[in-house]
Amino acid sequence: MNERIRADHIWLSNPVLVRGLGMAPVIGAALDGRRALMLCIASLILVTFTRVLAVAICHLTKNRFRPVVYCYSAALLYIPTYVLLYALFGSDLTLLGIYLPIMVVEPAIVKRMEFSDLEPVRDAFRHGFNNALGMCVVLLIVGCLRELLATGAVFGNVILHNALLPLAALPAGGFVIVGILAAIWCAAANLYTDYKHEEVRRLYADRKH
Repeated sequence: MNERIRADHIWLSNPVLVRGLGMAPVIGAALDGRRALMLCIASLILVTFTRVLAVAICHLTKNRFRPVVYCYSAALLYIPTYVLLYALFGSDLTLLGIYLPIMVVEPAIVKRMEFSDLEPVRDAFRHGFNNALGMCVVLLIVGCLRELLATGAVFGNVILHNALLPLAALPAGGFVIVGILAAIWCAAANLYTDYKHEEVRRLYADRKH
C-alpha cells in the first residue's frame, strides 16, 4: 500500500507544491494560461529528456561527473527546445523573459533529490516525465487562476466581467495563490493517505479475526 501511495506522487506529492522545485517560473512567469502553456511544453522537454540523456551518458561514463553531465545535457537540449517554442508561439516567447532559461536548472535540482545509485534509462524517463507532469499541473492551475482573478478571462476568453483580485497579476499575488494551493493540496493528500492506511488496517484486522 505504501508503494502504491508513493507511486502516485504527481497528485499526492506534487514535486512543485510539496518540494518547492522550480517555483520561480510558476510565480514569476505563469501570469496567464498562455504563458503557463509555454512553460509546460518547456518543462516536459527539458525535465524529461535531460534526465534521459544524462542517465544514458552516465551509464557510459560509469556514473562519473554526474553534475557536469546533467548541466550540459540541460544546456544542450535548451537550444532545440527554444527553437520549437519559438515556432509554436513566435515573439510571445519573450514574455517569459529570464524564466525560460531558469527551466534549464530544474533537471539538476530534481537530480539532487535522488539516491546516489544510477537509475535505468527507462526509470529515468518515467521519473522525469512524472516530475515534468507535476510541474505542468501546477503551472496550468496557477496560470489560469491568476488570469481569471486578475482579468476575468482564461486563455483570453472572458469568463467574468470584473477582476476579482488584480493583485494576482503581480509576483506577490503569485506567492499568495501558490501558498494557498500548496496548503490545500498537502492537506488533501494527507487526508487521502490517512484514509487509505486506515482502510488497510481495517482489512487486515478483519482477516485476523
